Amino acid sequence: MTLSFKSLLLCSALVLAGTQAFAAGTLNRGNTGDPESLDPHKTSTVQEANILRDLFEGLVAHDANANIMPGAAESWTVSEDGKVYTFKLRADGKWSDGTPVTADDFVFSLRRVVSPETAAEYAYMLAPIVNAEAITAGEKKPEELGVKAIDATTLEVTLNAVTPYFLEMLTHQATYAVSKANVEKFGADFTKPGNLVSNGAFTLTSFVPNDKIVLTKNPLFHDAANVSLDAINYIPTEDRSAAIKRFEAGELDMNDDFPTEQLTDMKAKFGDQVKIGPYLGTYYYAFKTDKAPWDNVELRNAISMAIDRDYLAEEVWQNTMLPGYSFVPPGIDGFTAQAPEWAALPQIDREDKAAEVLAKLGYGPDNPLKMEIRFNTSENHNNTAVAIQEQLKPLGIEVSLLNTDASTHYAYLEQHGDMDIARAGWIADYKDPENFLALCKTGAGNNYAVYSNAEYDALLAEAAGTADQAARFRLLEQAEAIGVARDQCIVPLMFYSFHSIVSDKVKGWEPNVMDIHPTRFMSKD
Repeated sequence: MTLSFKSLLLCSALVLAGTQAFAAGTLNRGNTGDPESLDPHKTSTVQEANILRDLFEGLVAHDANANIMPGAAESWTVSEDGKVYTFKLRADGKWSDGTPVTADDFVFSLRRVVSPETAAEYAYMLAPIVNAEAITAGEKKPEELGVKAIDATTLEVTLNAVTPYFLEMLTHQATYAVSKANVEKFGADFTKPGNLVSNGAFTLTSFVPNDKIVLTKNPLFHDAANVSLDAINYIPTEDRSAAIKRFEAGELDMNDDFPTEQLTDMKAKFGDQVKIGPYLGTYYYAFKTDKAPWDNVELRNAISMAIDRDYLAEEVWQNTMLPGYSFVPPGIDGFTAQAPEWAALPQIDREDKAAEVLAKLGYGPDNPLKMEIRFNTSENHNNTAVAIQEQLKPLGIEVSLLNTDASTHYAYLEQHGDMDIARAGWIADYKDPENFLALCKTGAGNNYAVYSNAEYDALLAEAAGTADQAARFRLLEQAEAIGVARDQCIVPLMFYSFHSIVSDKVKGWEPNVMDIHPTRFMSKD
C-alpha cells in the first residue's frame, strides 16, 4: 500500500512527537522567552527571530558564521545604477505543503509588510524600496510598491537609491515570504500548528506556551539532505538560573543567555561550553519622550549622566558587557559613534552635574522625582534595574520597578503604552548604523520612546539617498549626535557581548558578532 505525501508527513510528525525527548537527532534549544507571534511580519524580538530563521528562508540567508548566502533565491543581479535587483528563485523551492515558492509569494509578502493594515513593526525597514514609505503612510496603494514578479521564479525589486546593506537586510524575518494561498485560507490563524506552511529547514509541529515549541525537519527543504537534526524543541527560559540547572541535568543542549553573577562558577563547572564574545548590539533604556516630565531633554540627560555604566558592565554583568554611550556599537568599519560631551567626564562629576540640573528643575531629596522602570523577566535585567535604582536614590529620584514576561513587555512597548522608562535592547539586523538609528525615526514601529525630531528625520532621509558610503556615514553621525548624544532618544547603557552555554555534544554552533545560529547547520552527537 502506498501512502500519500500528506499521510507520510503526518506519520513522521507523530513518530517524532512520541520520541523526540530521547532522540539523538533532537536539539533542546533554550530560548529566552515565548514568541508573541510566529507571523514573520509581526515580530520584533530575538527569540522570535531564532524560531522564524528555522521555519522560513528569505531571498538571502545567513550561514553558520552569519555571512550572507543564497536562500530562496539561488542568484541575483544588480543594475548598473545599483537600484534594481533581480532575483532568480530556486526551481526546486517548495512550501512545506508541496506547492512551489513563487515570485508572487514574495510580492504578496512585501506588500503585506508595508500595508498599514498589517501594522508591521518593521514596515519602516523596507523604506529603501520605491513607494514603501508612502504606502505605510496611507498615501499610496500596496500595489504601487517597487516589487514585481517577472515570471514565477523571477522577482524584481526597485530601490529609491543605492542601498549598501540591502542584501543583508533581506536576511531579516520581516522580508520573508509567507504562502499567499495559506494566508488567504486561514487568515490570522495561518500561524497555528497544523496550519502554518513554511519554506525553511523545519516545520511547526506544536506550540505549548510556557512549555515548548516543537519543529520537525522539512523533507521538502531544498537542502534537506544536509540538515542533520530531526527536530528542535524550543524551550522558553526566562528564568536563566533554572535554565542552567536544566543544562546541567541534560534537559537543555544550549541556551542563549545565563545569569552573569554565576559566571565564575559556570566557567569552573562547564569550561569551554560557556561562550562569550563580541556582539553587535546595544542594551538601553527608553523614556516616553511625549510624556511629561520625560519630554524635558535636560531631565533625560541628567538621569542618563547619573547612571554609572562602568559599574553596570563590570559588577552587575561581570565584564560580559562594555559601558555604552552611543546607540551604534563598535564594530562597524568607517562609522564614528557619537557620544554626549558629558561622557568624557569622571562619574563623580557627572553625578554633580546631574544633581545641579535636577535642582534647577525643582527635584531633589525634599521634592523627589518618581520614576518607574519597566523590564522583562531576567535576573540580569532585574539586577541592572536595582543597581540603577540605587544609583539614582541619592539624587532624590524614587525609582519603582515593574517586571513582566518578555511577550507582555514588548507588546506593551510596541503599543506605546503609558510608562516612564523601559528596558530594551537592539541587536543588529544588518551591519549598518542605519539599522540602529532608524529606531528613533518618527513613526518607526520600534521607536518605543515615541521620539520625533524633523532635523533628525531629514538627516536619515538624506543619508538614504546618498550613494557614497563615507558621505552617508557622516550624515548618520550627524543624526546620532542630535538624536542620541543630545536628545537621548534612547539612553544607551552597555554594548552587548553574547553569553551562551552550548553543550559539547552540539556541533556547528559558530561564534559571530550577530549571534545568529541557524539550527540547519547544527548537529548533535
